[in-house]
Amino acid sequence: MLEVTQLNQYYGSSHTLRGVSLTAKKGECLALLGRNGVGKTTLLKCLMGVLPVAQGKVVFNGRDITKLSPHARARLGIAYVPQGRDIFARLTVEENLLMGMAVKSGRQASRIDDMVYDLFPVLKEMLARRGGDLSGGQQQQLAIARALLASPELIIFDEPTEGIQPSVIKDIGRVIRLLKQRGDIAIVLCEQYFDFARELADQFIVLSRGSVVASGAAQLMDGEDVKRHLAV
Repeated sequence: MLEVTQLNQYYGSSHTLRGVSLTAKKGECLALLGRNGVGKTTLLKCLMGVLPVAQGKVVFNGRDITKLSPHARARLGIAYVPQGRDIFARLTVEENLLMGMAVKSGRQASRIDDMVYDLFPVLKEMLARRGGDLSGGQQQQLAIARALLASPELIIFDEPTEGIQPSVIKDIGRVIRLLKQRGDIAIVLCEQYFDFARELADQFIVLSRGSVVASGAAQLMDGEDVKRHLAV
């Protein structure tokens, strides 16, 4: 589904990503781990096209998308749930959800799939409320629902549990498990909460100073070579 080969990125004179390669497959969750400031969010923004790639290649469904814009990638089936959620605070919950379907056309873009209400029932009760009036956990659910309404084949999560209460973290974990069970979506999960990532991951990579320093099947995540790159 997604193949990244020798991706490099710079911020001024700083080499922020150094030859990063990864693969994300349908029906699986790839966990992206690492301390703060090692390049995880930069990598995700490169995957989404928010930041340009200096060197390397990003291939999605067999197509080279390295130079494509974010909206072009969204139309191809890539959805992004950014760190901090980035919901539209002045728009209602319903309007936020409709924005998630902007990549679609005609009637497809005007009807909200009941699937998101099945996943996040609280949103149906709050359709007329402004996004900025929701709690942090409710905003995170809204951000995920908005991304899912684009009917993605790849969904990228950047720190979905950050600042979220435990009950909502469980809901987010439940949704990611359901997405995996569907088998038609690839998931990239950037996460600081190690136990959450370990429970959901099929594969993982660890970044340190912009480079991949460990990777493999989820069963290897408890290894000392992984934990030493995550300890504060």
